[in-house]
Amino acid sequence: MALPETDLHRIDLWCREQVPERLWYQVRVEADVSQRHVDIVEVRPPWDGIGDDTRFPIARLRYTMASGQWAIYWRDRHLKFHEYKRKRPTKNVQALLDWIGDSGDPIFFG
Repeated sequence: MALPETDLHRIDLWCREQVPERLWYQVRVEADVSQRHVDIVEVRPPWDGIGDDTRFPIARLRYTMASGQWAIYWRDRHLKFHEYKRKRPTKNVQALLDWIGDSGDPIFFG
């Protein structure tokens, strides 16, 4: 099963727009793509300059091929994802991205 390419492109563009390019050396937002979902992650370099970047999951966008809809999932402190009930699944992935960025819900960028 493949995720829709146009939606993946839209997600990638949204991620790039979350942090001004001049600050990407400090923090970036990226999309980790798997077969059925996309994880939106905050990426930061190691504080001491040694080792790998830190990747902190912010949200998961899960695609259901049968319905063609995307749904938002949030991550708890135990690193488990749960369906986000305040925004219903939709075919419009941009609507979900806008919700994550603009809703003011601290569960995402708190």
